[in-house]
Amino acid sequence: MNAYLDMELLRFTTAGSVDDGKSTLIGRLLFDTKSIFEDQLDQVKRSSNRKGLAQADLSLLTDGLKDEREQGITIDVAYRYFATPKRKFIIADTPGHIQYTRNMITGASTANCALVLIDARHGMVEQTCRHAIIASLLQIPHLIVCVNKMDLVDYQETVFQKIKKDFESFSSKLDITDIRFIPISALNGDNVVNRSEKMSWYEGSTLLYTLENLHIGSDYNHIDCRFPVQTVIRPKMAPYHDFRGYAGRIAGGVFKPGDEITVLPSGFISKIKSIETFNGPLSEAFAPMSVVIQLTDDVDVSRGDMLVRSNNQPDLNQDIEIMMCWLDTKAPHPKSKYIIKHTTSEAKAIIKKIRYKLDVNTLHRNVENLNIGMNDVARVQLRTTKPLLTDAYRKNRTTGSIILIDESTHETVAAGMII
Repeated sequence: MNAYLDMELLRFTTAGSVDDGKSTLIGRLLFDTKSIFEDQLDQVKRSSNRKGLAQADLSLLTDGLKDEREQGITIDVAYRYFATPKRKFIIADTPGHIQYTRNMITGASTANCALVLIDARHGMVEQTCRHAIIASLLQIPHLIVCVNKMDLVDYQETVFQKIKKDFESFSSKLDITDIRFIPISALNGDNVVNRSEKMSWYEGSTLLYTLENLHIGSDYNHIDCRFPVQTVIRPKMAPYHDFRGYAGRIAGGVFKPGDEITVLPSGFISKIKSIETFNGPLSEAFAPMSVVIQLTDDVDVSRGDMLVRSNNQPDLNQDIEIMMCWLDTKAPHPKSKYIIKHTTSEAKAIIKKIRYKLDVNTLHRNVENLNIGMNDVARVQLRTTKPLLTDAYRKNRTTGSIILIDESTHETVAAGMII
């Protein structure tokens, strides 16, 4: 059990146009890695037989979203879980339509990797560009382009190479560092979990092997030490009468006992006495571990404070520039007050200025029409009631992200990436 808990976790999101085969691909991954219960598989087989299909329609394993679409209710992000002997995986299955941009952004915001599906018959379409732009905007470190339905183009290498060349030409304008291309047939299982005998010209890895071996250790910022304090632990019971620890999740950097740290925003300086976990003390801790840090001095630290290295501190600002995805049906009103949540800190904020609206299909900046609606992405300036300890999103995805909450309804109305 402990070995399973210690396994590395990879989060990935799927993106593609309608009927590019996302559900079939996820179903194929779950089926070929034996991550499906017998009763689930029997249900899929029965449904497939009712449709008159010769083989099990694996897309039915993830098609709860279609029911939602038919009923006209909100389409959300569906999360799927599976594991292999090498890694644990969480799949964020996000809807691809333009009206669900907000769902894709929330599903992909914590992903290490994005799978972009392209139908081999149609090549790159507008949706492909949109999803690549959003992956770039969200700073997803790895992109795997799956050219699907190769069986419908007779597994021709020329078709795959043309799509690869087109995508490389387009993505050169984006901020994506690691892009890989895999020709697959999700329906038949070619190059998904098992290598395809029909594409001997392809010498790369299968999709599962790529997912298992992606290097994600450096996806986190291990240089800038950031520890937002979540809560103060005071047991007040034997033998811990004098214990005072600060619990939270490390957002960046490496912490060790003996390190000098500064508590922000107060500026108090102390040293780390010990780093505690449920399983005992650690000699070092790093992102994204959850730990309790004890300091040598009895300084005043509370929720919302941040422990950092004295010579490497985040920005302290009340005016914050963000790229914002608007999530609410009601448009934002100038000078409306919102609650802003940033790491473990909370304050009040107003949208001070809308700089431009971003077209997520073309990257065009619209400065004429500044009316923000649901799913729109815009660059805005916020003013907060107290300074926040921030980093740029491209530097740290945890300390560089915020959400806005409506004061009256308590609904999350926007998600933002600090510039």
